[in-house]
Amino acid sequence: MKSTITKNQDGTMRALSNRHVQMIAIGGTIGTGLFLGSGSTISKTGPSVMLVYLTLGLFFFFMMRAIGEMFYSDPSQHTFVSFISRYLGPTVGHFSGWTYWIGLVFVCMAELTATATYVKFWFPNFPSWVVELIFLGVLASVNLIAARLFGEAEFWFAMIKIIAIVAMIVTGVFMMFSHSVTPLGHATITNVFHNYTLFPHGVFNFVSAFPMVFFAFQGIEFVSITIGEAKSPHTVIKKAVNETLIRILLFYIGALIVIMGIIPWTSLTADSSPFVQVFKLAGFPAAAAVINFVVLTSAASSLNSCIFSAGRHFYQLATEVPENSWMHKTFAKISKNGVPAAAIIFSAALVLVTPLMSLTTAITSVFTIVTGVSSDMYIIVYTLSMLAHRKYRASSDFLPDGFKMPWYSVTSPLTIAFFAVIFVSLFFIPEDVIGAVGAIVWTLVFGGVTYLHQRKLVPNTQN
Repeated sequence: MKSTITKNQDGTMRALSNRHVQMIAIGGTIGTGLFLGSGSTISKTGPSVMLVYLTLGLFFFFMMRAIGEMFYSDPSQHTFVSFISRYLGPTVGHFSGWTYWIGLVFVCMAELTATATYVKFWFPNFPSWVVELIFLGVLASVNLIAARLFGEAEFWFAMIKIIAIVAMIVTGVFMMFSHSVTPLGHATITNVFHNYTLFPHGVFNFVSAFPMVFFAFQGIEFVSITIGEAKSPHTVIKKAVNETLIRILLFYIGALIVIMGIIPWTSLTADSSPFVQVFKLAGFPAAAAVINFVVLTSAASSLNSCIFSAGRHFYQLATEVPENSWMHKTFAKISKNGVPAAAIIFSAALVLVTPLMSLTTAITSVFTIVTGVSSDMYIIVYTLSMLAHRKYRASSDFLPDGFKMPWYSVTSPLTIAFFAVIFVSLFFIPEDVIGAVGAIVWTLVFGGVTYLHQRKLVPNTQN
């Protein structure tokens, strides 16, 4: 029997089922970081990369349990940033909301650029800007029609990635059990830990892998943004948070074991997809084309999720400004389809800047820097969400019998400290220094402007 779709007070629809939410979380996190980037992390750290994934997976699980606990107490919210506003005050909430939304817009731009790059594999002479307009137009339309259609699109995008991972794992397990001969020897599980050392290329390379894997996990919080439109929010929150991370780790760790079991980690090249290398060794000549299709759908999936999330966040920002303001009147609206259409259109329109990025090298360089800054800003927003959770625990909203973060007194401060360590580590990695410095400058400048603006509003609200 199908569950009925109910309407929220603000007009949005609870149309997303548990399977939609689970796949959105998995699809949003497993992407090019695994299919293309895992060769780089393995070449830096060897088998120790699994320790990096397990450590980061554990702390992301704690963060998601903290966010999940707040959503369980109030599943009507559309974004976890609203809890930052509630528990850390409007100034910090305003800063976090705008910062996260701007970051999302740049992530959308990056994923849109990626789609054009992957399409060029088959059509090298086709104009990039045409490809970008087509993908943006189709996915923005999917988001405008209904939340359920977005959920269905994400479900199938994620399914393609999962099929590719499972196919590689099954192929790899068969090759290892049959000790298949390869140009590098033969496939066996002992390849994984052959000549194992914790820091095969030094402590620096091991530490630098943490930020790389951190950004691979970035986007897992997208699952929380779907709670406001999930059919059975309390049930979905528990399932999504508890099961999603376990599945992601299984896929990541399973894939990494198979890759290193077939190709000795000392022979992996950082500039080629390990998935392509494995499938080619298994006698699959079309491996590169298939993996290119998978990463294309992966980029489209991320773009789809980004548009969904950016639209909800901008809608949330519009609801928090005075009701007589232009922004509130224009964007704090829900369409007949039950989606924040105006906020989605505006967010998608900003992403239209992307086709201009490819016109000059200078603009592309600036875009790369800004994308790095926005990515690093997410660490700050994640930390603020953890601080908001601590305030929630001390508030009257706290549900003693709710969906509580495990071992809170220890895991909460440990997670905050871990995020701080990740951010500090960026200053020791040359390619991340500009982004980290930019994130601090943004925090000081935009945070200061936000603080002064909010101080002006306080006397007006008291009169």
